[in-house]
Amino acid sequence: MENKTLYYEFVPAEGNVTKPDPEKTALLVVDMQNQFVKKDFGDARIAKEKGMWDSWKYFYGRLENTVIPNNKKLLDFFRKNKMEVTYGRIACYHKDGRDRSPVQRRPGWNNILLPVGTYAAEIIDELKPLKDEIVVEKTTDSVLYGSNYERILRNMGIECVVCTGVVTDQCVASTVRSLADAGFEVILPEDCCCAATKELHDAELTIMNQIYCSVTSVDETIEILERQLKNI
Repeated sequence: MENKTLYYEFVPAEGNVTKPDPEKTALLVVDMQNQFVKKDFGDARIAKEKGMWDSWKYFYGRLENTVIPNNKKLLDFFRKNKMEVTYGRIACYHKDGRDRSPVQRRPGWNNILLPVGTYAAEIIDELKPLKDEIVVEKTTDSVLYGSNYERILRNMGIECVVCTGVVTDQCVASTVRSLADAGFEVILPEDCCCAATKELHDAELTIMNQIYCSVTSVDETIEILERQLKNI
């Protein structure tokens, strides 16, 4: 992604070249859950019932046509090359949600009640985790702050995280920022993510690029990793 912010206009293009070690790189799929992603369930059904479906057509169209297929492409690549695959998902432990963070109790779209074990909380079938892949539960936007995910990465010697999922300007952005602050290198394939509108998506990417992550495409991400795999 071309950087257009004033902060980095003086940085040469080669100054932002990412060269992750595939053996120390993990894929993190964020909140690709039935509640948020399915077109006939959860938030989509609520939008239809409230007569708001037209406002959400972009979001669900991008999920179906771009984000889900590209996440599947990345998953297949990571699994084929025996690279680490992880998931973060919103799921509270109490059925009444009293263990949720204040962020996930606010009125409106962010009032999220997804108890562990419910269908709504599960990762969509298209991206379903394999038995040996790590899934962490969180009751915050950031995967790091809401779970022991950082400790898991440290235990496995992970240094770089390829982050995908929904939504770009909330849980994905919070996760990317906290990963960067914790010292991890972060790659964000923008066509594996989605926000409610294209404007929100693009604005968040422009803000995060270079300082918090390297914004790429799915094909660029795979090309970067393939190049590094040849060096192993």
